[in-house]
Amino acid sequence: MEYVIIGNSYAALGCINGIRSVDKTSHITMITKEHYPSYARPVISYVLCGKAKEENIYLRPQEFYEENNITVLTDSEVVQINPEAHLLKLSNGNDVSYDKLLIATGSSPFIPPMKGLENVKDKFSFMTLDDMKSVEKAVNKKKNVLIIGAGLIGLKAAEGLLERVKSITVVDLAPRVLPSILDEEASKIVQKELEDKGIKFHLGCSASEFKENSAILTTNEEISFDVLILAVGVRPNIKLAKDAGIECGRGIIVDDMSRTSSPDIYAAGDVCEQKELTLKENRIIAIIPNATLQGETAGVNMAGEEKHFTNPVAMNAIGFFGSHIITAGTYTGEAEVISDESFYKKFFIKDDKLKGFILMGRAVDRAGIYTAVVRNETSLSSIDWNTLKEKPSLAAFALKERKSMLAKEV
Repeated sequence: MEYVIIGNSYAALGCINGIRSVDKTSHITMITKEHYPSYARPVISYVLCGKAKEENIYLRPQEFYEENNITVLTDSEVVQINPEAHLLKLSNGNDVSYDKLLIATGSSPFIPPMKGLENVKDKFSFMTLDDMKSVEKAVNKKKNVLIIGAGLIGLKAAEGLLERVKSITVVDLAPRVLPSILDEEASKIVQKELEDKGIKFHLGCSASEFKENSAILTTNEEISFDVLILAVGVRPNIKLAKDAGIECGRGIIVDDMSRTSSPDIYAAGDVCEQKELTLKENRIIAIIPNATLQGETAGVNMAGEEKHFTNPVAMNAIGFFGSHIITAGTYTGEAEVISDESFYKKFFIKDDKLKGFILMGRAVDRAGIYTAVVRNETSLSSIDWNTLKEKPSLAAFALKERKSMLAKEV
């Protein structure tokens, strides 16, 4: 059996774990456009600010690949998938054959057309280790940085840069920071914390035009900068799959076994979409736990056994300057808020079910219990919810429910 994985991140490693849980010996090929094997992309901001060393962000040591009979092809791009021939074409002209294939190509920065953007010399994305290294070379304590995008990528770039540059300004068309993750109240808390660190925000507007070292906003303000970070958004890398005739929506469509519409081809991670538990509709769930579990599910099934991943939930675990945020599910239904100066909790309840939550500060402790309530679709009337929302503890559940929760993956 010849297994091939396109991609080098969490879904790819999950797939390897799944394969090796069944098939201990067959050869695996991992193909990546990057110069590196698997590493922790969310940590590149910490490498930039000096809190982490590059050598410590790799997810597996070199011996792991050797011991598991894995060939890693770095600096290699797959340009075509031939499902009928079970063959991949690489950009260097070489062919790679497979018996089972995982597509874990992730996503890429989306850069919309912007007038005058071509005039800006020092402009960068901030998604990969090479992106980080390029930014690092361009900045110093005399440089002013403009970040377009107040989402997760833009704010992590700001965190990594704060102590290395003169100033940081963030612009976003949305009226608040982290608009796809947080509600209005939580966004205000995060924005104030970042403003207290010296980061400036221009929200509810966008850059209408760029000059070489300045941006003219839709408010007619002009902001000078030396370095530009573009963090407007991402798009899943589905072109390979679409060109191969694999069914796609916004992402590659997979079932609960991580199978695509094409036999022997699986997909996992940010590139694919699956039915999300709380919405009951297909969504791209671009988070590490989901990518890992989808990849592991794919690997087990690729190796000939059967595994299902039936309860994916949208989640985010974020840290900025020592503050922590965990969110899960969807923000629909009646809201219940509990907060003080040290924490913020917001729960969303509908049809006697916890549909989602936002936790900030010390409220993130034991968040896994709330995640389990969402994922297991627990009826709130069957537990002591009034106690649980104040102090998360398994004691709020009946004995039978506690045993069941402890036996399940959270």
